[in-house]
Amino acid sequence: MTNGKKILGEERRNLLIDWLRSSGKPLTGNELARRTNVSRQVIVQDISILKAKKHPILATAQGYMYVQTERPAKASRIIACRHTPAETKEELFLLVDHGVTVRQVIVEHALYGELSASLMVSSRHDVEQFCTHLQSTKAALLSELTNGVHLHEIEAQTEEQLDSAIAALDRRGFILND
Repeated sequence: MTNGKKILGEERRNLLIDWLRSSGKPLTGNELARRTNVSRQVIVQDISILKAKKHPILATAQGYMYVQTERPAKASRIIACRHTPAETKEELFLLVDHGVTVRQVIVEHALYGELSASLMVSSRHDVEQFCTHLQSTKAALLSELTNGVHLHEIEAQTEEQLDSAIAALDRRGFILND
């Protein structure tokens, strides 16, 4: 990495872009800070600067990702769900067990309108990490603002995977119907 040497300014931001582009998984602010021998807050500021310069960096619950502009075409949908906070893990497990990636969660807030957050959860491991982070931060889920009602943008390799996942959610009573 950097052999204990603090990496400064533009050189550090160029390294961040290279690392994020070449990584097949999200990189945490702590990991990037360790690699460059700066604080996590410096990395947060660098990411803001890079986003302002139009770099497509996505902040997820698992870390930062560089969004590749040309993604292979996948089947995607937006689904309406409702459940309690205690059922979040079960909902996410049902989705990822069907080969679905949960890209984001969206709620309709009375004051602010549409609020969304990137999740990028695609495996049981990702779900476990998300739930552990949720518990350790004691943060509230966006769906808690709307009595459990929320949307998910989901994607999979095939429409059949999406159909199967949605059917499993519906059987469990998580799909919001009329």
